[in-house]
Amino acid sequence: MDFEAAKVSELVSSIKNLLEEEFQEVYVQGEVTNLSPSASGHWYFTLSDESACISVALFKGDALRNPLIRTLKDGDQIIVLGPVSVYQKRGSFQILAKRILPVGAGQLKLQFEKLKAKLSLEGLFDLDQKKAIPKFPQRIAVITAEHGAALQDFLNVYKGRSLWCDIVIIPALVQGAGAAKTLIAGIKKAEGLAGVETIVLTRGGGSLEDLWAFNDEELVRTIFKCQIPVISAVGHEVDFSLCDYVADHRSETPTAAAVTLSQPQTELKARLHFCQTHLKSDLFKLRQRIELLTHKFHPREMINIVVQKVQRAQKALAQIRLHERAEELIGLVESTQRVDELQVRLTHAMNIQMNATSEKLKRFEHVLSALNPKLVLKRGYSFVKVQGKEVVPSLEQFNKITPGSKLSLQFHDGLGIVTKDVE
Repeated sequence: MDFEAAKVSELVSSIKNLLEEEFQEVYVQGEVTNLSPSASGHWYFTLSDESACISVALFKGDALRNPLIRTLKDGDQIIVLGPVSVYQKRGSFQILAKRILPVGAGQLKLQFEKLKAKLSLEGLFDLDQKKAIPKFPQRIAVITAEHGAALQDFLNVYKGRSLWCDIVIIPALVQGAGAAKTLIAGIKKAEGLAGVETIVLTRGGGSLEDLWAFNDEELVRTIFKCQIPVISAVGHEVDFSLCDYVADHRSETPTAAAVTLSQPQTELKARLHFCQTHLKSDLFKLRQRIELLTHKFHPREMINIVVQKVQRAQKALAQIRLHERAEELIGLVESTQRVDELQVRLTHAMNIQMNATSEKLKRFEHVLSALNPKLVLKRGYSFVKVQGKEVVPSLEQFNKITPGSKLSLQFHDGLGIVTKDVE
């Protein structure tokens, strides 16, 4: 019989894919046993009842979001929320816990977590779905209770911080039966109004029951589909609703929403004030400069300057006294004549000096000629050199020369070579 056996890893991988696709989010209640923390911050335990048990893993990141894990002990009854997965190394399946709730926790909280997980899987809370909040919205729609404190807080802060504002108030119920429908109707009404660039969904704080209208699934989906950016400012800092997760921006309080929307205008106001202050200072300096130049270049001042310059020129001209210094200036001619006379005398002296020098050179030439060795040789004399180099000045030096050595005799008309005989 021919058949192809699957590898263990292939079988476990197939089971893993089937389980993870089918059980993406489960809610299981049971008793905690074998609770064990790891050095890396992960927690592992077994969830069991009277008939079965299943392993549970709570990884470090999820453990930080579930502080209840630190107080758990074996025997506690809890509810675990998370997907089912397979640990391929052992071929065992387990729950990857995302949320841990004590048994007896309110049903609203459980419903909240279930709906939150469902909508999150659909991508309604993804960051890449968020729309940018305009920096300078021309018109803002505020959906809230018409006479609520949240509206007054928002208006007081926004008007005090902004340069301009066009706020449209859309009344809606924010608590109790029917509140979610009025909020949905408010959003749709805001989308139909001309010029609305931002929607603010707000109310004051309260219990989970008080804020339950803001966890309505239809309301969350309406916000997600809204084409206008939505700010959720529901409750206080510690209050979270599903509207906070799906909105394009979450503000902790109505006041914080007003600060977020007015912050660009506040910064612009501060910038304008800064520019205004410096502009006033620059204008004041420019005015002073203009006044100074106006005074300095006034026609009257210009005439005074010209008169002062003419007077100084007249005074300087008077000090020269040209008519009184005519003879002094004419003396320049006498100086020129004196220079010409000195030039003639200098030329004569140079000629005399050159003649005397020439005579002296002729005498030196006569003396050098008399001392010239070649003239002596013409009278029949000669001298001996060793190998044509050193002159033999005496008989003593001649006797020291080795017999057979070549000697040269220098005559006035040439050189003769001789050899020293043996004695």
